[in-house]
Amino acid sequence: MKYTDTHAHLERLSGVHELLPALFSGGFGTIIDIGTTAGDLSRRKNEFGRYPAVKFAAGIWPTPEAVAARGPAMAELRAQIAAAGPVAAIGECGLDHHQEQPDRDGERELFTAHLELARELGLPIIVHSRDAPRETFEILRSFADGHSNNGHSENGRSGCGVIHCFSYGAAEARQFLELGYHISFAGNLTYKKSDHLVEALKAVPRSRLLLETDSPFLAPQSHRGKPCQPGLIAETYAKAAAVLGITVEALTETVAENAAALFGR
Repeated sequence: MKYTDTHAHLERLSGVHELLPALFSGGFGTIIDIGTTAGDLSRRKNEFGRYPAVKFAAGIWPTPEAVAARGPAMAELRAQIAAAGPVAAIGECGLDHHQEQPDRDGERELFTAHLELARELGLPIIVHSRDAPRETFEILRSFADGHSNNGHSENGRSGCGVIHCFSYGAAEARQFLELGYHISFAGNLTYKKSDHLVEALKAVPRSRLLLETDSPFLAPQSHRGKPCQPGLIAETYAKAAAVLGITVEALTETVAENAAALFGR
């Protein structure tokens, strides 16, 4: 099955160079490898650039250390992108109110700097939002109000980004959708206490739906508590297809088309 995994951290996976050839030789589709630190892009491209089906994003996850050094960190991120070649997206970046963060203002500034960079480069943004739905929405709305692009980036790709590993309910999904964002669901969609995610999934138009693993995190129910890897996304596709009342084959085609429209082919 030609699955697409729109969010994975490949360098954190054990045995990744045995795993990826096996997946791709079996017909697996695109994987978006996600950045989390200012200086990791060149390293990840050197390691995984050999696989044509791997695309790269570059961004800074909002640790307290990254927030404190946000100016130099963003300068390094820009330098990495300029030196390492093109990327498919900016991110992941955003707000995490689950972790201890001594500088919330600085966290917002780091997030906004990513949004400005994505706009400047004409790239989609990959948004991390945990326990911060209202503030994330307000920042994205404020940015959209000041930088209207009618839902299209300068390079012609549809939409302005994705709320990755969506963890909120249908009401929040509708708010982000109104701003033009895609919504991506991970393995927690398969968990027993996932009714709010199921309802959110039902609220997402097919043209805005993405699926991911967030490997090595959030393994689906059958592997819960163990490291995740892109091949386990089959369980998430099966659950999403059942909720939507469509075949897995149809869903793989839809997600692949949406990913290509957002991140490029």
